[in-house]
This record gives sequence, structure tokens and C-alpha cells, in this order.
Amino acid sequence: MDQSSIQRRTQQLEIETLSPKACLVVNSKGRAREETSTDLRTDFQRDRDRILHSNAFNRLKQKTQVFLAPCGDHYRTRLVHSLEVSQISRTVARGLRLNEDLTEAIALGHDIGHAPFGHAGEEALNEVCPYGFSHSQNSVRVVEFLENHGKGLNLTYEVIDGIRCHSFGDNEAETFEGRIVSICDKVAYINHDIDDAIRAGIIRNDDLPKDCLDVLGYTKSERIATSVKSIIENSKDDVKMDPCAFKAHSKLRKYMFENVYYGNVVQSEQDKARNIVKNLYKHYKLNNSKLPDFYKKIAKDFDVDRAVCDYISGMSDRYIIEQFSNLFIPKLWGI
Repeated sequence: MDQSSIQRRTQQLEIETLSPKACLVVNSKGRAREETSTDLRTDFQRDRDRILHSNAFNRLKQKTQVFLAPCGDHYRTRLVHSLEVSQISRTVARGLRLNEDLTEAIALGHDIGHAPFGHAGEEALNEVCPYGFSHSQNSVRVVEFLENHGKGLNLTYEVIDGIRCHSFGDNEAETFEGRIVSICDKVAYINHDIDDAIRAGIIRNDDLPKDCLDVLGYTKSERIATSVKSIIENSKDDVKMDPCAFKAHSKLRKYMFENVYYGNVVQSEQDKARNIVKNLYKHYKLNNSKLPDFYKKIAKDFDVDRAVCDYISGMSDRYIIEQFSNLFIPKLWGI
């Protein structure tokens, strides 16, 4: 069987087996730059693989989820978070007979443009860059332009739309698959961040709101399973949980923001992270000749702020700390 016939068979299986609400790859609005495919993969499968093999995705293994540059082996990084979102989202997509390939591509790419130091880095860049900064919009910039030496990944419209619209407060994604990733992103991070916060000694399992645990479950796996089941059973017209599960999930999310994300332990380290980002931004804006050649070209073609923001937002936690140390921390002389 040749490659094109395998692709056609996959497309036909989508037509025959997926829900009417699914986004079929044959109905995709396509790519900004048209491509001729002789591949055995569908366009959504190719998008997934392009994201998976990109430099920006690879750097996520050294980017903060909640705890900055953690030394422990078991704390989540932004890469592990993306994989967990992908797994949960695919389970929901399969349960609703939606397009798993599209769902997986969006999930893997949804945080690909996150700044170093997580939301602390995002907030710092948003303060100093005149264009503002949000990781969802920057993820789109990564896949449309920054990857592949300025050519981008040339992803399909539906994948880019899902990446753009995944965050709380963003516009709703056009596809059910994109909306799945948006809600599963929150299910993933609330539950794995609880895990990490307990591991770090910031909270105890007994501190979590008991009424939420009574509804969702007393372990991470129970809470995720309850949330997934609720989404599958209640997403007939839109992607959502039942009111009771949603209320418990929202209260648990509020608890995490008050006691972990904006708690004293995490915030004290994030203040240091913001200082690193802001000082490096100021340094490279004043010394843009020190930028790598690719970003010098962006400074020439657009402006310096755009180039500096692009450069810093792509850095891993480890790399930005090394840059800061090299520029601002004096070296100790040996005898």
C-alpha cells in the first residue's frame, strides 16, 4: 500500500467513525503556505510531529511549571505538563469521538511559547515589552515565525486557533478539539501542581478543601478520572463539566492560587525571577549588538523590543540564569 493510500484510508476512517462535531482533516482550512503532501500522515498528524520535533518544544524540558529550576527529579516541567495535557485531552477526545490527532497537536503546542520562569517570566515580559506578552499569543508567534529560522512550522489553521485560544480569558477555540485542550489544561495543572506542592512541603493533602475532594476524589488520579468522566458525559452541545464537578474544580483552583501560586514561598522566588528577566531585557535593549544574528535581523526588520522579547521568551530557565550570571555576577579569581 503506498503512502497516499494510507493517508486516504485514515481520512476515510475519520469520516466514518467520528462525531458530526469533530473537525475532520479533510475539512481543514489548511495552511498559510500551501503544501503538496505525499506523506502517509494526515495534515493534523504532520502538525503534531512538527511541534514534537521543534526546538521550542525541546526547550520546555528546562522551563518552569510552578517551581523555578527545580533540583528534584519529580517536579513537573513545562514539557511534562504538555504531555499530561495531551494524554488527558486525547482521552476526552476519544470518549467524545472527536479528532484525536488535532487534539494532540494543539495540546503539545499549547505552551510552546511560554517564557522562562513560567508565569513570573510572562508577567515580567508583559511589563517591560511595549507590545505586551502572553504565552498563548507568543506560542502562535513561535509556530508561525520564530521556529525554523523565521519560516515557522506552517501549521494548519485549526491547530493554531487551538493554541491561540487555550488560556483562561482567551477567545473560545473554533473547534471542539481546541476547547477540550483548554479545559484539560486546567484539569492537568491543578492536579499535578497539587502533587508538586505537597512534595515541596508547601501544603499537605489534609489542607485541601474537603468538600472539593468529596466530589472529585482524594488522589490525583481520582480527581482527573472524575473530571474526564464529567466532561465526556456533559459535552453534548459544548465542552464542559457538570455543575457540581465544575464548582469543586473551580474552588480547588482558587485554593491553589491563594495558597501556592500566590503564596509566600513561591512568590519570593518568582520575585527574583522577574528581576532576572527585567534586567536582561534592559541589558539587551541597550546592547542589541550582543543579540544572536537571528534576533539582530528581527531588530533590523521590526524593532529592538520585538527582538529582545523574542530572544528572552525562548530561553530556558537554566540558560537565562547562566546569561544573568555571566553578565551581572562577578567571577571569583583563582589564586
